[in-house]
Amino acid sequence: MAENSPAAREEHVVKSLITCDCLGTQTIDTKGLSDATGLDVRSPCSALCTTQLAQAEAALSDPDVVFCCTQEARVFEELAEGLDRPAPPVLDLRDRAGWSDDTAPKLPKMSALIADAMLPAEPEKTLDVVSEGLCLILGPSAVALDAAEQLKDYLGVTVLLSDAAEIPDTRAYDVVVGKLRRASGAFAQFEVVIDALQQIEPGGRGAFTLTDPRDGAVSQCDVILDLRADTPLFPAHEKRDGYLRAEPTHAPGVAAAIMAASHLTGTFEKTLYVKTTPLLCAHSRAEQTGCTNCLDLCPTGAITSAGEHVAIDPMICAGCGACSAACPSGAITYDAPAVDRTMRRVQTMAKAFLDAGGIAPRLLVHDDHGAEMVRLSARHGRGLPADVVPLEMAAIGAFGHAEAVAALAAGFASVTLLPGPKADIPALETQIALTNAIAGDGKATLLDNPDPDAMSDALYGAEAPPPVATPVRPMGTRRQITRQAARALHPGTDQIPLPDGAPYGAVLVDTDACTLCLSCVSLCPSGALGDNSDKPQLRFQEDACLQCGLCANICPEDAITYEPRLDLTDAALRQEVLNEEEPFPCIECGALFGSKSAIDRITDKLKDHTMFSGDKLRMIQMCDNCRVTAQFHSDDNPFQGGERPRVRTTDDYLSKRRDH
Repeated sequence: MAENSPAAREEHVVKSLITCDCLGTQTIDTKGLSDATGLDVRSPCSALCTTQLAQAEAALSDPDVVFCCTQEARVFEELAEGLDRPAPPVLDLRDRAGWSDDTAPKLPKMSALIADAMLPAEPEKTLDVVSEGLCLILGPSAVALDAAEQLKDYLGVTVLLSDAAEIPDTRAYDVVVGKLRRASGAFAQFEVVIDALQQIEPGGRGAFTLTDPRDGAVSQCDVILDLRADTPLFPAHEKRDGYLRAEPTHAPGVAAAIMAASHLTGTFEKTLYVKTTPLLCAHSRAEQTGCTNCLDLCPTGAITSAGEHVAIDPMICAGCGACSAACPSGAITYDAPAVDRTMRRVQTMAKAFLDAGGIAPRLLVHDDHGAEMVRLSARHGRGLPADVVPLEMAAIGAFGHAEAVAALAAGFASVTLLPGPKADIPALETQIALTNAIAGDGKATLLDNPDPDAMSDALYGAEAPPPVATPVRPMGTRRQITRQAARALHPGTDQIPLPDGAPYGAVLVDTDACTLCLSCVSLCPSGALGDNSDKPQLRFQEDACLQCGLCANICPEDAITYEPRLDLTDAALRQEVLNEEEPFPCIECGALFGSKSAIDRITDKLKDHTMFSGDKLRMIQMCDNCRVTAQFHSDDNPFQGGERPRVRTTDDYLSKRRDH
């Protein structure tokens, strides 16, 4: 009965792939693909989108069909709509594999691309944003008022002018006079502060009169159309949703901005790119600053300090992913898609390539701009080499050292990042350097070239280094995956030195300077530093250390330094003693408390102080309980007050009266 259940039947469903050799311009080994992928790969058509549409129509009767053509996806969607069927998923084998000057077999590469496409999709996390179409236009009067005339029928327009003499005789939209002090927020949530604000008094004959100017006027709007030839209002302004900017003298740019603004009304979905776990954040403790990686990298200013952790404004976040790649603790993780899905994609593609008989594949990571370069190179140039497997990411910045090292450990010989024009190059270079430090020089490269032909030439000219002998596919957090992958890449190696700023390493303690005050233990956000409740001891677990800097910043003796490295031995997984001392026995009861060196040092420093004359100096050498007891029984007991006043009775009050 279990074998015939709906769940069991669903598990045995085999997807069908409809292939096309695109008028004979590519070769598809359908039998080899069927054997390698376990799917039903049909014999290739030649013109599926034109003369063989009947075959496409017949294939749509299968709910588990996949069309191996993304170029004509619109044709297949319209065909499915006419048949009242859902649009079929599409997969590109031609531009990424089939169209190539490389004569080597494409079967392993196509198998990897198919395996990646067959992974189940994850729903995107979004937030509804409602725009009422309130638009603030900034800029010279001529261009700003012309834009207002074009937008007044679509949006609620307000124009901010600097000169009252330029106010038009129309009330079709609002016009105010003033100077913009600042703007904050994002699409549908902008807040502006205006100084010397003057508004129109609509009554009376002749020119409009204005109200008295006032500073600090606050207003909200959904869209800002900035037509000033001035500094943008926001950092990385091109990534700020709802903020449209164009040079006033560039007519095509102004027209495009006006067109875009006219569509910004209604309900929109804002993607939630990252998720945060504040308890893991190593930003700050006890007003001491530690890690600032994400704050230093965020181009839009979406990340701000919020005490002991950082806060991310999802409306401002543009989803570049650099914060996730640089976060040492996992307090910020990319979620569109999630980090574990990216790891799974990388490992799945490597396994499929190798299982299909391929040797030493190379991974090419790119964004949508890189995808267009691949298409152009395939159609008009040499295409990609047969051993280069492309992996498209929504945000290439989210592909950090952990993902790259995982790819190398899974069987890829090298990893190449192809950034688009909006990528943060310095952040990617940092991750590339860390990857090479962990995996070996030359394993990861940055191909920063916008020319499709130059991209192809660089990939054809590069030699693939030897891949890992025994591929592994570890699971867990980014830190755990990095460690396990590094062990696979360097069998028999104990430690790997890393560059400064790496999120892995050891804490070094100067035992001569350390007083075992344990301030570092109380502030350590990851629990890498610990104490021993039985004796004065400082312990350290290297695997948990984030190298955030908090312990070094808080140490009053400046006894802590760092050594960036990746310890691959089991010693990194257990607590090791960094410093310990002989405990001091209480001179009254013998209970152990504190360290002998600290008590001796304090006693020596205070022995000549007037407040510690006589037996008071001995109290420093007592445990908490004995010290309280000694203070209570001393002549100048601080807990003892003066003689208590006598309680007054009725007789005392009556004795004062004259009638008694």
